[in-house]
Amino acid sequence: MQLKPLAKGRYSQRWEQDYPLIEAVILSCISEVKMLKKGAHLMTQGEAINSLVLVKQGRVSLGHTARNGRCFQLGTIDCDSQLFGEMEFFTQYQCQLDIIANEPLEISLISTEKLQHSLGQHPQLALFFASAIAIDYQDTVDIFTRRLLYPISYNVAFDIYHEYLNDLPVDGFSKRYLEAERFGTTDRVYRRALQHLEERGLIERKKEGIRIKNLNALKAFVEAGI
Repeated sequence: MQLKPLAKGRYSQRWEQDYPLIEAVILSCISEVKMLKKGAHLMTQGEAINSLVLVKQGRVSLGHTARNGRCFQLGTIDCDSQLFGEMEFFTQYQCQLDIIANEPLEISLISTEKLQHSLGQHPQLALFFASAIAIDYQDTVDIFTRRLLYPISYNVAFDIYHEYLNDLPVDGFSKRYLEAERFGTTDRVYRRALQHLEERGLIERKKEGIRIKNLNALKAFVEAGI
């Protein structure tokens, strides 16, 4: 979740008003600052969470590996005071995702004991956590249900169109096999989906990436939901 105020949600105005207190409390709970190399894990799937992680700036990726070896990539985030581990903090569940540095990062570890004590002293902070977690939850469920209920070609078209609108909660990858995993499929199926969209005249594939060929047609395809 993002520590900075979001311009959405029922309590967005109060979040903005209380931000100096929220930031001060979170920063007071920092127990350690570390430098990570590209490819290092901020958090690891299946591990118990002893600290939350704050990333002020830098890009990370989030993914999950099933027991059968299949991988699902949620995507990448260009962090702007991003806090990770908040759900596991409240549930005491094991970490659900691998969170990996896509570049060298400075991270701050937030002590769970200090945070728990601070929430007792400032119970109004629970409203901030509830709002931020609810927004992230609904964004994530929206991604998962769309992946489950629509064909791969539709999901790819949806992401291309909303990447153009710059309103996706997470970004994609430059590597094609990771993009395939982001849609829960194989590189071969992902390529077929791109070919299908290309044959419809919606996009074209270039060396530098995918380019929208017919924006109005792509918008109509996405809004039709077929």
